Order: sequence, then structure tokens, then C-alpha cells
Amino acid sequence: MGAISPVPFATDDFLTKVEELVVKPTIDGLQKDGIDYRGFIFIGLMNDNGNPSVVEYNVRMGDPETEVVLPRIQSDLLELFEGVATQTLGEKSYEVTPQTATTVMLVSGGYPEAYENGKEITGFDTVEDSIVFHAGTSLKEGKVVTNGGRVMAITSFGDSIEEALEKSYKSIDKIAFDKMNYRRDIGFDLK
Repeated sequence: MGAISPVPFATDDFLTKVEELVVKPTIDGLQKDGIDYRGFIFIGLMNDNGNPSVVEYNVRMGDPETEVVLPRIQSDLLELFEGVATQTLGEKSYEVTPQTATTVMLVSGGYPEAYENGKEITGFDTVEDSIVFHAGTSLKEGKVVTNGGRVMAITSFGDSIEEALEKSYKSIDKIAFDKMNYRRDIGFDLK
């Protein structure tokens, strides 16, 4: 595969195992069953003692994967989608930034259980070093307020996971809403 991976355990050997043990059998299975599938297949994986183990398959990009994957794509995304639809993807240019991207999801207090909506969100418009994706927000009386459990995704780039996370957390320090919560352990399992 030869992909540039900021994930320490995703060595060339591990990525080759992913391709041989997961990706190719998945594609072979679709073809064997006569399924003309065109689109995303997101394969959630774990590292099981150096071997890939499938946790889940999704036929879509989800949160926060989309917010960390799509910003790294430097190629024309519409052209790539057209290539998928017309089965000419192999003819398209596909370039990805070598930088690492991290995304930290801001959630409403109580998420994923019961949470309240309508909490005013401030400071997001002052963020400069990150991309702020609105997920569960709405505009009410001229103010941006919470309107879901997953409220915003904060995506940042860096030359390492640590640098990208530092930027995301600095950006998060500018944002506030009542009972805002987020994970502070992103990437710790990669060390």
C-alpha cells in the first residue's frame, strides 16, 4: 500500500496485512456476490497483536472520520466522486497532504444519553488554526446554539499527532457553551 501513516502501529507490514486480509477479501466478496458497489466502505479496524481485526463496516463516512479524512485530500473531491460514479477513478489524480490531522468532537453535557439543546455557542468564530465543523448546531434568534449531542468537530493539521492535537485543544479553549464536553485522551492509545 505504501501509504504515509502518522499512526505508529500502521507500519508497511500492518498495512499490507490490512490490504491482503481485509480489503481484497471485501472487494472479492462484493464481486463474487455480483454487487456493483460504488461509494465509501469505511472499515473500522483494531490492531490485534500486530494483525488487523475488523470492528465494523460502514457504507458511508461517519463522524469524526469524515472531518479528519476529507480535509487531508488535496485532489479535486468532485472529480474523485465522478471517477467513482463512472468507474474511472483509477485515471484520477489522488493526492493527500503528508501532514497529520486530528479531530476532537465537542459534545453536549450528558451525551450520548440525555442532553439539552439551545445552549448558546461562543468563540468559534475566533478560531484561526483549525477547521470548525458544525454538526449539531442551529441558528436561533441570530445566535448559534447547540442542537444535538455531537455539536462541533474541531480539526487541525500538524507534523505529528501531538502538534495537531495541541492546535485542536488551543482552538477548543476559545469555544464555549454550557456543559460542553470533549475527550482529552485522543491519540494516547497510539503511544
